Amino acid sequence: MAEAEQSPETEVSGKSGKKGLIIGVVLAAAAAGGGFYAVQSGMILGGDASHDTAEESEHATPEALPHVAFLPLDPITVSLSPGSGSKHLRFRGELEVADGQQSSVEAVKPRVVDVLNSYLRAVEPSLLEQPQALLQLRSQMLRRIQLVVGEGRVRDLLVMEFVLS
Repeated sequence: MAEAEQSPETEVSGKSGKKGLIIGVVLAAAAAGGGFYAVQSGMILGGDASHDTAEESEHATPEALPHVAFLPLDPITVSLSPGSGSKHLRFRGELEVADGQQSSVEAVKPRVVDVLNSYLRAVEPSLLEQPQALLQLRSQMLRRIQLVVGEGRVRDLLVMEFVLS
């Protein structure tokens, strides 16, 4: 008799467990659908910006690029210390010069090359092998160039070649 009493209870608890599982799955599906709709319609996370930019791009005209000149620098080859993995650093760059300042920057170009050459010789070879080295070197070189030519004449330094060999 003890077995007969336990059998109906297990069946009842099994049915209520399945009922709870079904209700949980239905609620999860409804929540997922509601979340998808909220994100897609723009109620959450700002909506879909592709529709706005498509309409704006049809009516907006692109801005004219500023007038700049690019002044190539003489290539620089620097010998590295014997302990480093590489023997030479070859650098070639161009200066982005503000409109109308090309002739004044051209006049001091030998001084710019001298400053870059001196700086690159002083750089530790271990710094050159780091992943972020080019960004750091570029900002340091640009600052030195701006000190030589004067503020407002050189906008940027473009690295055209940076080779360790």
